[in-house]
This record gives sequence, C-alpha cells and structure tokens, in this order.
Amino acid sequence: MSTIATNIAKVGTRIREAAQAVARDPDEVRLLAVSKTQPAGAIREASDAGQRDFGENYLQEALEKQADLRDLSLTWHFIGPIQSNKTKLIAEHFDWVHSVDRLKIAQRLSDQRPPELAPLNVCLQVNVSGEASKSGCELLDVPELAQAIIALPRLRLRGLMAIPEPTDDPAEQRAAFARLRQLQSELNLDLDTLSMGMSQDLEAAIAEGATWVRIGTALFGARAYPPQTASAGPSHE
Repeated sequence: MSTIATNIAKVGTRIREAAQAVARDPDEVRLLAVSKTQPAGAIREASDAGQRDFGENYLQEALEKQADLRDLSLTWHFIGPIQSNKTKLIAEHFDWVHSVDRLKIAQRLSDQRPPELAPLNVCLQVNVSGEASKSGCELLDVPELAQAIIALPRLRLRGLMAIPEPTDDPAEQRAAFARLRQLQSELNLDLDTLSMGMSQDLEAAIAEGATWVRIGTALFGARAYPPQTASAGPSHE
C-alpha cells in the first residue's frame, strides 16, 4: 500500500472514530482531500486508493492538474479566496465552491455557470473568529447573503464553511465550530453541508456536525510552497 493510501486509511479511521464518539453515522462525514501544491501524480495515487473529492486553492494550478487527470472521474472543489477575474473559469471547471463570501462573487458564478452543467454547489464562508486577516462574511451578514444566493438560478446553496482561528485547545475548537452549526440551524433553510475541520481539528469539527472535513497535510505530508504562493493567505485545510 502506498504512503498516500495508508494516510487515507488512517484519516478514515479518525473520521469513523470521531463520529462514533458522538453517536453520528460516519457515512455523514466526507473527506475532501486538499491537494493544493501537490502534483497530479499525488492526486492520481489518492484516486487509486478510492479518493474522489479534491480541493484546490490556486486556479491556474488546479486547471493544469484537471487537464492532466481528465481520464479520472473526480469531483473538484474550489476552496480558496475568489477574485472577480477568476469566477468564469471557476464556474466552468469546478463542481463545488466552498469560499463564497460576497454577493458579487456569487452573482458572477451564477451568470458564468455553463447551462449544460448542473448548478454549482456553493457554501458561504463565514469568519467565525472575527479575524481581520481571514476571508469570510461576518456572522450578522449571513442570513441576507444566504437568501440572495438562494435566488440565483445557476447556484445551489448547500451550507456554510469556516476556517476558525487555530488553537490546540479542543474546547475552543469545538466552540468555534458550534457557532457555525448554530448559525446554520438559525437560518432555517434546506441546507445539508457544514464544511469545517482540518488535519489538526477534525475530531472537534465532527463532534459539532461537520459533513466535509478538508484534509491535506495528514494525507499528503507537509507542503513545499512555490515562491508565488508562499504568502497567498491562510490555509484552507
């Protein structure tokens, strides 16, 4: 068994045990492999081990890998900050976008989603920790933004995403994820997705209802960032 396949199995065990610890069905929690900065060969290796969902932060890098891996049946998730000039290619080449944080971006994604494709699955990114350096809409702005996105014809609002301030305290981890869960419940909309939890805090996220956990380091090892992306913003896994 390859190293990546072994790591996928280990993370799968963590997910299963974390879900069972809070009496959740492990099948409710899906693994999103964060493959940013990883070569196409690593994604192919993960695919050979049964992984189908991959998250990318950097558009041009992702498009090159998608071209290299077009022979595989993969689901692509965009999880990085979105600039207006990137929305067309994102709308054309991804199945999910986890990082919508303003209406302008949502409108562009809807307008530019090809009609022959299914509506684009999207999550609203919420700044649950109130960090000035983090992307994400403010908690108070979420209800209005969610209602506006639901009205867009080529998008399907699935839920919320967050990247809380890093901490090693399990109680603080759970508190941040609980804020996102409570917010989604208060929206009283037909949403099925909480995208939260990374390599270091997936157990806390699952305890608070995560349905996607975004895992990179625990699957692929530490990243070696190229110079142009070394300071490209906060990690999304």
